[in-house]
Amino acid sequence: MKKRSDQFYLVREDMLSEAMLKTVEAKRLLESESAQTINDAVNTVELSRSAFYKYKDGIFPFHTMVKEKIITLTIHLEDQSGSLSRLLSMVAQTGANVLTINQTIPLQGKATITLTIETAAMTSDVTGLLDQMQQLDAVRKVEIVGSGA
Repeated sequence: MKKRSDQFYLVREDMLSEAMLKTVEAKRLLESESAQTINDAVNTVELSRSAFYKYKDGIFPFHTMVKEKIITLTIHLEDQSGSLSRLLSMVAQTGANVLTINQTIPLQGKATITLTIETAAMTSDVTGLLDQMQQLDAVRKVEIVGSGA
């Protein structure tokens, strides 16, 4: 079977191998300048250099993949007065820029919102925003349905 380098998967952290997780940590140490060299970083996280080189170009934290991008979210929202306003205020507080917003007519007390935002100016990461959205009483479900440059 031929391997494709242009195909990506979203995988939950607990499904990753220990070497993959240590590679992400070593990369974080290098980016934050807590480690000056790759050797320092891999020694700190107790990872072999060969494992680091194997995974370094293929594994990234989710928030780095969607930084400076445009993402489209689908949000299932209960039809409550002010719920959309609270949701949009939350998006604005993170520094995200709303590009488009579409809302279905509420049927049986629920509406679907399709929200496209630009994340370049965000002060927090996208996963943090999604977690905050999910905490709103009126929000039933939040999903990323697409992302791009």
